[in-house]
Amino acid sequence: MARRLSTCVRESDTVSRHGGDEFLVLLSEVDQPEDAGLIAEKIVSSIAEPHHVAGHELRLTASVGIALYPEDGQDAQSLIMRADTAMYHAKNTGRNKVGFYRSDMEAPATKRSSIESELRSALDAGEFELFYQPTIDLETGQIRGAEALMRWRHPERGLIPPDQFIPAAEASALIIPMGRWALREACRQARAWQDAGLPPIPIAVNVSALQFRTAGFLEDIQRFLLETHLPARFLELELTESALMVDTAATTSLLEVLKKSGVVLKVDDFGTGPSSLSYLQHCPVDVLKIDQSFVHHILPAPGGAPLVRAVIAMGKSLGCRVVAEGVETKQQFAYLRAEHCDEGQGFHFSPPVNAETFEQLLRMAPFALPAIE
Repeated sequence: MARRLSTCVRESDTVSRHGGDEFLVLLSEVDQPEDAGLIAEKIVSSIAEPHHVAGHELRLTASVGIALYPEDGQDAQSLIMRADTAMYHAKNTGRNKVGFYRSDMEAPATKRSSIESELRSALDAGEFELFYQPTIDLETGQIRGAEALMRWRHPERGLIPPDQFIPAAEASALIIPMGRWALREACRQARAWQDAGLPPIPIAVNVSALQFRTAGFLEDIQRFLLETHLPARFLELELTESALMVDTAATTSLLEVLKKSGVVLKVDDFGTGPSSLSYLQHCPVDVLKIDQSFVHHILPAPGGAPLVRAVIAMGKSLGCRVVAEGVETKQQFAYLRAEHCDEGQGFHFSPPVNAETFEQLLRMAPFALPAIE
């Protein structure tokens, strides 16, 4: 990449690697802003040319942000920050683009930086907690498991749902230490409920693609299970199709090790990602979760949800347990039960609740399921 960039600039210019996959280019002699734009477009075109690595043809894209001296800043730090802001704006509006810094770009960038800073402090201060949503056997009403969902108990704004902070955590890689905390806490809570004499159930934890690919992920799992004395079968890992399809050979190898250890593997949001059926046939997963967007399209009319029926049949043929998420109505429950979906999860049974409330659910008799008419 450095060589590609260097061929796009002049002898008087400077190319440096800023960190990760970000590079800085200093154009020391530019008469007009348009000249910087032309060089940036040249960079984008050059990077888009195929890269040949170890016999593979790779195609990459680049987003470029431009800040000008002295209009956008009079020192290096200001110019770098504003070029970075313009770059993120280019990425967020379509990628593979060139964008000049504008002052109206500052608000989103400042907000993102502020959230990232608060998230770091929240992790250190122990402001995160896990809520739990039960997974229900659609035949018996028994609680078969729980999904652990992260919440942020902000000292001033109260309980913050994940959609307001998880994207920022993923963008800043803070999702890795946050995900590590969630795994440990879920194992600890599962063991605590068992020690209290409650019915032993597995707890499912969402694992981001970034966390799954991080070195030491397997060792983290093994350590948390050992520390908490939790048998591996009571830990379920939920992975999206997108996470599974990155470097499928290495992914399959890691999944096989996890499966042999006894950990349960789930494919989350099934049907919305890029996984191929041929890969799933050989992928050692135990559970398919039907995405809630499919469940929401279940209609009272006969044959109103062919995709749901197809996913259930596919899961059964692959030897997987099938769980429907986002079950919110009696009609959805009745359809899923009639189609022999194994389990359901959603507000029809219970919203995500804190550990104390979930403990009360575990102590109750099975959920009273309405009869199918």
